[in-house]
Amino acid sequence: MARIHFSRRTVLLGLLVLLAAAFVLVTLGSSRWLRMGRVDLTADKLYTLTPGTTHIVGGLRAPLRLTLYFSSHAARDLPQLRSYEQRVSEMLQEMVARAHGRLRLQIVDPVPYSDDEASAEGYGLTPINGGTNGERVFFGLVGSTLPANADNDGDGDEHVPGKTLAIPLFDPSRETFLEYDIAKLLFELDQPSKPPIGLISSLPVEGNPVIGEEPWTVMRQLGQQFDVKTLDPAKLTRIDSHIKALLLIHPKHLPPDAQYAVDQYVLGGGHLVIFVDPVAEMDNTPFVDSNGVTDDHNSNLSRLFAAWGVQYDPQKVVLDRSRGLRIELADSSSMSHPAMLALGQQELNHDDVITASLQRINVSSAGYFDLMPGTLSRMFPLMQSTTDAEVVSSQRVRESINNPAALLDNYRPDNNRYVIAARLRGQFGSAFPERAGQPGHVAAAAGNAEVILVADTDLLSDRLWVSYTQSLLGQPQLSALANNGDLLTNIADNLSGSSALLSIRGRVSSQRPFTRVQALRAAADQKYLSKMQELQRELAVTRTRLSELQPSKAGRGDTVSSEQRAEIEQFLQRQLAINKALRDVQHQFNAEIDALGLRLKFINIVLVPSLVILVGLLYGWRRSRRSRRRA
Repeated sequence: MARIHFSRRTVLLGLLVLLAAAFVLVTLGSSRWLRMGRVDLTADKLYTLTPGTTHIVGGLRAPLRLTLYFSSHAARDLPQLRSYEQRVSEMLQEMVARAHGRLRLQIVDPVPYSDDEASAEGYGLTPINGGTNGERVFFGLVGSTLPANADNDGDGDEHVPGKTLAIPLFDPSRETFLEYDIAKLLFELDQPSKPPIGLISSLPVEGNPVIGEEPWTVMRQLGQQFDVKTLDPAKLTRIDSHIKALLLIHPKHLPPDAQYAVDQYVLGGGHLVIFVDPVAEMDNTPFVDSNGVTDDHNSNLSRLFAAWGVQYDPQKVVLDRSRGLRIELADSSSMSHPAMLALGQQELNHDDVITASLQRINVSSAGYFDLMPGTLSRMFPLMQSTTDAEVVSSQRVRESINNPAALLDNYRPDNNRYVIAARLRGQFGSAFPERAGQPGHVAAAAGNAEVILVADTDLLSDRLWVSYTQSLLGQPQLSALANNGDLLTNIADNLSGSSALLSIRGRVSSQRPFTRVQALRAAADQKYLSKMQELQRELAVTRTRLSELQPSKAGRGDTVSSEQRAEIEQFLQRQLAINKALRDVQHQFNAEIDALGLRLKFINIVLVPSLVILVGLLYGWRRSRRSRRRA
């Protein structure tokens, strides 16, 4: 039987063909076979889900369907938005891969005048303008529950959605909270009913039906998303663990048993929000009652605050003249009230999910928080004053109600930013160690407990953020002047979620700016801007002089002398010269950036591939040389 001999070259070529075929097969099958084995090599682990998200996705009880609406055709000229859509879809696909078949994803391009576009509008998605040919761009997510017996691959009647929620728009400026927003949507879809939250308040936040007093707007908004349960502090000895969050608004004279119940609720893992105030302007109790007892309309929880390492003085108010709200005075004049503040984006923490999307919060006669020396608790500000603030006594603020300008007398800012609202975290101990013998007593938090502190209650009142007008039909219409209502909803929304949801913090953005290009552009700005401005001023003067010398400016029948014609020609030539000089400056403005771009292209397209080829050729030459020597 004849033996077949293959040359070494033929064997190598065959191996290369086999390797290429294997590479193609592995590449095509990796998305399916190696889905759970992907490796995130990004510096900030952008594509790695946090443990909190993994817990929520992996523990879904009911099958959910997600529909990502993205106007791909209309956004083809918006590269930044298309890049962000890829980021969103990849994160959604990662969640689907870890949901054990309980999560399904569909991506839809709602082209204009289609059923998909009508569906996107019906779900409340917010379109943005500026797409190709002026088309609207939809970029949002709709989630819905499906029957528990829904078949993973079926498309029958069982896919009729039940509960439906949506993210109206994926805003690239909110990318740091992308994972939190999606995980929150999944968590809320997986809940069978509205989350219950508790309320204890000495202010009339729920109105008075007997006299026809409506609840405050913040409470009406809260009731749309939560099951608000009012708790009686006089009878309170224990707070049920099923209460997802507890709102404590202006806790005046809270009985010891109620304070102990709050203490144990927090140490047991409950989520607490406290609104205290040095001057609660909506407190309608008399300053002096029939028994001669004085009420300063302030509130405090000194025993609990001390146990948590918090400093708070109910007799101190923060003034900030640079953020004062404009008010009308009795004599029809107006002024900026230094105790009524409009806190803007610079005073709000945009690294926290509660305040990240808020633009403005109005407060009035607010206090401030600080940490006690030596405490192990950590405070994360949500709202702060500017450095143009000072602290005065609450008595002085009350005395200046009719003359707020007096608060500016001898105004001395102390260059401090006072914390008006904050997150507080720590391994708190009980504020009632003497009750250690009671059944079920918790002496300390098992892990890091968390409390939200706000040093103002007036911000919840309608007068600081709501304006009412009448429609054509005579119905009252609400107009929000600030985001005070959103603040309370965001707080309750954040704290009423699971501990897994609370563990998801803001991520870094996937956008990587060209810092070197930005530095070059800044240097070019500094170098050429003055020259450009000088030329532009000269051009403006030249154009003005030309306009004055044009024949159209002369009256009917007037002629232009040869001297005027020569001067016009001179100015026209000067205008052309200035325009050329401006183009040269603009060219110089971009020259260094263009040079950097060329260098990068050369390195990526020519240099690096050439080096790889050169190394390969050297390696092959050495191999062949060794082979010849052995032969």
